[in-house]
Amino acid sequence: MSESPRRWLAALCALASLAATAAHAAPLQLEALTSTELRARVAAGTTIALVPIGGTEQNGPHMVLGKHNVRVRALAEQIAERLGNALVAPVIAYVPEGSIEPPQSHMRFPGTLSIPEPAFEAMLEGAALSLCHHGLRDVVLLGDHGGYQKSLQRVAARIRRDGCRVHAPPEYYRASQEGYAKLLGERGYESAERGEHAGLADTSLALAIDPALVRPEWLGRRSTPAERPGVTGDPRRASAELGRLGVTHIVEATVAAIRERTGAR
Repeated sequence: MSESPRRWLAALCALASLAATAAHAAPLQLEALTSTELRARVAAGTTIALVPIGGTEQNGPHMVLGKHNVRVRALAEQIAERLGNALVAPVIAYVPEGSIEPPQSHMRFPGTLSIPEPAFEAMLEGAALSLCHHGLRDVVLLGDHGGYQKSLQRVAARIRRDGCRVHAPPEYYRASQEGYAKLLGERGYESAERGEHAGLADTSLALAIDPALVRPEWLGRRSTPAERPGVTGDPRRASAELGRLGVTHIVEATVAAIRERTGAR
């Protein structure tokens, strides 16, 4: 090899190494930073903190209890990457899921964890105020579960700080429900199959995020609703391909909503 190609190869390798180092040095997760690294990121223009809120609940016999937590973290990372000036706070996995005694809603099934609504809202307030204190100017609550959406709105409305605002964009959850349902409906999947919880729509999103969230033996085989307790809908035809439609829609809708809110300071 002549000297010139060697120089070009060396330059390309150096650029690739720098790119890899930069990617490694700039994680999106707040908990992956040191305190001084966070201070530097904020000083350099990181102004948005995304607070992913999941939940630990039953998802039928075919999907793990932590579905919401894994999903909201992955989606928040994609949203932060697209925004370019955002970090992702640790996932909040303890949320209201219904009365414990007597058990209601998802608490009727093993594994669901539920906390009182006032405690949940106090936790959100503390997290948001902490992020404001550290210099983030926009704190965005991303709720992956329908049961606590009003709590997010109340917390966002209560916090008023100079130089820092708290947002609870409904577009995130709306995109995962209405918007995604419309996309599936246009492809011939009826409401009864899509379902509202752990059906085709929910399961497809999980497969697109992480196939390990779903037990594959429950897909593609005949089963009755009685064999799928806690499920509304039918997950048998779920696929990662269908889930990716939802992921793209949720990310795009949420990025647009956050940019609209944070750009009009």
